[in-house]
Amino acid sequence: MDPEPIRLSQLDSGAAAVLRLVAYFDALVESSADAETIIRSAESVAQCPLSVQWVSATEPEVRLERAGCPRQPLDDVLLDRVRHALRMAASRAGATVRLGDPALLELVLSDNELPAERARAIRLLGLDESREVRVLAVSAGSPAEALRVVVRELGDQPVRSVTIGADTALLCYSSEDARTLSDRLDAAIIAAFPPPLPAQVGRGPWVGIGAKTTVFGAAMSWQQAQRGLRFASSTHYGRRAVAYERLSVLELLADLPLEQVLRNHDVARINAIAATPAGAHDVDTTEAFCVLGSLRRTATQLHLHHSTVAARIAHVEAAMGWDLADPVDRFTATLVLFVRRIALSSAELTSGEPTSVGRIR
Repeated sequence: MDPEPIRLSQLDSGAAAVLRLVAYFDALVESSADAETIIRSAESVAQCPLSVQWVSATEPEVRLERAGCPRQPLDDVLLDRVRHALRMAASRAGATVRLGDPALLELVLSDNELPAERARAIRLLGLDESREVRVLAVSAGSPAEALRVVVRELGDQPVRSVTIGADTALLCYSSEDARTLSDRLDAAIIAAFPPPLPAQVGRGPWVGIGAKTTVFGAAMSWQQAQRGLRFASSTHYGRRAVAYERLSVLELLADLPLEQVLRNHDVARINAIAATPAGAHDVDTTEAFCVLGSLRRTATQLHLHHSTVAARIAHVEAAMGWDLADPVDRFTATLVLFVRRIALSSAELTSGEPTSVGRIR
């Protein structure tokens, strides 16, 4: 049975009031209330939000967020009883306060929740509201080791994770700029899963990186991370970690309908060329050339002779009617191949199955 509701503003500072407050929280402990129930009940008694952070696995730090309102005579007593009740809840949960973390994090990342519910979840997770965070989206289909590579690169800071739909969301504190973080993650993933990737390995992780924000803006960072994820690729020239903030105007391409892109005349012709093993090599080599900018750099990156690179590009130029020495044709080819790559990556993210495109041999 729930304890009888009380309000701190209705209590004086006498012994009877103290005993009533103590009895209220003792009843919560005896009913095996969890941390969320205790905090919700304490906020009702105090008639203001509570801020809860865990100094250790079993030691909470609790503050009343009165926003300029005057203190109540029994504030200190209430805080003491809340800490005691939370310690008991943590003990029952096996000396851990992370019971229910995934559900709470999903609530923090949802844009459909009421602000009060999101604030309560933030407090229950013990997130520091004074620090900036960012959210990463790690693609499904990545082996466990791939996820460990990403988490390891985030350092010793706490990382909260939850699976949402087909992807894994990682929320972490962040002081790095987007370029530094994305370059470091990209290099670490490529080092662990260098191209070309054997089919049995999968494609390694793809990561979208949302912008830095307060914990209350984490839902927007999560949406940005998902959009950045659509631009990832496991090719020799592609990026495994893509920061939303670095996309600039290219971010608009994430809104292109997949079916419409695949029906585009030039994209359809490129896909027809890539339908054979030899044609796939020609298309991937041409895309690498458009990204890398020179025959020799492309040859070095793909471990091919420069004459082989030139021959493969010539096959695509002949089939598509392009002359990549012409700036307009070069831009058209780059855009067509880039849009096609987004469509292929999006299809792979949706299906969870690696495509064979981009596995140059």
